[in-house]
Amino acid sequence: MKTLILTNRVPFPPNSGYPIVVYNTIKGLLNFGADITLFSINTNKHRIDVDDIYDPVFEQIKFHSFSIDTEVNVWGALINIFSNESYNVSRFFDEDAARLLEEILKENEFDIIQFEGLFVVPYLDIVKANSTAKVIYRAHNIEFDVWERSAMREQFTPRRKYLQFLARRLKHYETEQINRFHQVFAISEPDRQNILKMGCETALEVFPVALDFEKYITDPSKTSFPTLFHLGAMDWRPNKEGLEWFLDEIWPDIEKLNSELRFYIAGKNMQRQFFEYDSENLVVEGEIFDAVEFINSKAIMIVPLLSTSGMRVKIIEGMAMSKCIIATSMAAEGISCEHGKDILIANTADEFYRSILQCITNPKKWREIGENARKTVERDHDINKISKRMMDIYEKLISG
Repeated sequence: MKTLILTNRVPFPPNSGYPIVVYNTIKGLLNFGADITLFSINTNKHRIDVDDIYDPVFEQIKFHSFSIDTEVNVWGALINIFSNESYNVSRFFDEDAARLLEEILKENEFDIIQFEGLFVVPYLDIVKANSTAKVIYRAHNIEFDVWERSAMREQFTPRRKYLQFLARRLKHYETEQINRFHQVFAISEPDRQNILKMGCETALEVFPVALDFEKYITDPSKTSFPTLFHLGAMDWRPNKEGLEWFLDEIWPDIEKLNSELRFYIAGKNMQRQFFEYDSENLVVEGEIFDAVEFINSKAIMIVPLLSTSGMRVKIIEGMAMSKCIIATSMAAEGISCEHGKDILIANTADEFYRSILQCITNPKKWREIGENARKTVERDHDINKISKRMMDIYEKLISG
């Protein structure tokens, strides 16, 4: 099964949501005998020195990448207003990258070509012109939905109007492209429903985040209590907005509950404002080397997202590490979890306060929720089960 996977960033190392999803997809498919070629856009924002990649999965694939500067600039954004293109998407297209991809397609015959996310879809025309492979679109989230929700929360009118404009362009592009594929993969059931509402008429299946549970080994003896933690890239707007809300509206009351309580926040591109926050019990670690070790060392995960789509990989990882997670309904959207059993849902400041109070005054409760969380993700997110089902669809597409 010769498979070409296109990605909007290099998924090595698998240290955040998108790379983890892609990395585990590749790893799982390799386990079932797929021949993988990977073509990645190597952006300035997530620049990876390919010579520094040392990974057994990387050694098993054929790899191509092309460096593109996708940074937002005022002049580019202004010019884009007078075009018909989505600025979010068009920044990922480059003529030289397209020529490199064309060469790869002419030199190889692929059975399956999988587009991981919306930002590589601009290369679909190149693929269709140079290959007879079946093409699959993997929707990591509903992109326009993220921007619509962010716009709704924006109070500065000019910025809100511009975010709404970007969301409309994205919605048009996503809707226009969705039926150009032989197969669409949604990452969650809510996203599947949204894709259907967009007018999707092609085959549509749900493939959630897959995890290799051999990586997620817990050691309770290294877990400190009472501790809260938040882990996420701070250059992603929903993470920043949610954490700001939690620190401003909830944390001042929470830290009064117990003088020994600590709240740890970690993630790439940590903004200066978080380091300057006035709280002795807040520990800002910035980017960390080992996410699994960090998660293991803390007790209760806080995920206060107010605008998002798709499936939050960090929640899945936290559940795999048997952590009690307190999250908004939006953050937990798409995950088969049950409030009070394998997760705690909190949508208001008062609900977060009550949930955290419950956990720190009754340690047995958060441990029980964490144990149930591990069972849930083992049932729904096993890499071998998900990869086998993906391969079955590949075979069906080819034979059909």
